[in-house]
Amino acid sequence: MSNKQFVVIGLGRFGTSVAKTLYDLGNDVLAIDVDEDLVQDISDSVTHAVQMDATDESALKTLGLRNFDVAVITIGENIQASVMVTLLVKELGVKYIVAKGHSDLHAKVLYKIGADRVVLPEKDMGVRVAHNLVSSTILDYIDLSPDYSIIEIETPKEWHNSSIRDLSLRTRFGINVMAIKKEHDINITPNAEEIIEPGDIIVAIGSTEDLGKLESFVARK
Repeated sequence: MSNKQFVVIGLGRFGTSVAKTLYDLGNDVLAIDVDEDLVQDISDSVTHAVQMDATDESALKTLGLRNFDVAVITIGENIQASVMVTLLVKELGVKYIVAKGHSDLHAKVLYKIGADRVVLPEKDMGVRVAHNLVSSTILDYIDLSPDYSIIEIETPKEWHNSSIRDLSLRTRFGINVMAIKKEHDINITPNAEEIIEPGDIIVAIGSTEDLGKLESFVARK
């Protein structure tokens, strides 16, 4: 999978989480915030970080946003700024816009003015949104703690018709398979001899680092 170009506008807790995760997954990320300290804090964790008032149309135009695949606008609390930036980014030609909403009404407005997707996140859901944006093979991503997560992932072709033991998933990726979802049922705590079949979805638990390696592997298939 080729990497994408993301611009993340708004570096609160949610925006920072999205930006860092997208970058960690191998994408080019431009992070923007009006707060210089927040920009400084994230500068080593993204491709570029810029201190800017994103509601300033002339400043925003200097960034060449039409070259970006996705804009993630995470100015949730300031509804007026959120709406204005979403409008500007749409006019500047970004292909796909994800905006953080503060309420159902705010979300409705954002959809009306051109957002392709609006998220109303619980706190700390930035990582999950970022994973879903990057990979269509990642069906769900649940943070258990800063260090461990659960992931649902479509099995790649080369795993099909092999047992969990033969695939050595724990040795190769450091993950434990919690369940296998099949077309009509789900096998909880499958044994090592369980065969992975086409269409199977595995539910695995592992460290954030190990799950990242698994994602990178599956994304290349």
